[in-house]
Amino acid sequence: MPAYAYVDEFEREYGPQGSWAELLRQAPGYLQTLLLRDSTDSRRFVTIDRWESPEAYRRFRSAFSAQYTDLDRRCERLTVRETLLGNFDETTV
Repeated sequence: MPAYAYVDEFEREYGPQGSWAELLRQAPGYLQTLLLRDSTDSRRFVTIDRWESPEAYRRFRSAFSAQYTDLDRRCERLTVRETLLGNFDETTV
């Protein structure tokens, strides 16, 4: 089945109430997940996971490594490509 056929399932898994956010919520320092859809390409998304600090995210990745890997494998068929855009800090301005 083509990747675009999985858009609804992708939104469920990667959205703020999805499996990824459910896993992240188990870790101290997790704040929220945002799922943004491209307004010109309905099959392209950006996910933003917000953390209190880079250290909180590092602790999560260390403590939940196995669960992260398992979920990543389960959701692999829902994506065509993943690209890390960067690690950003919220501005105070």
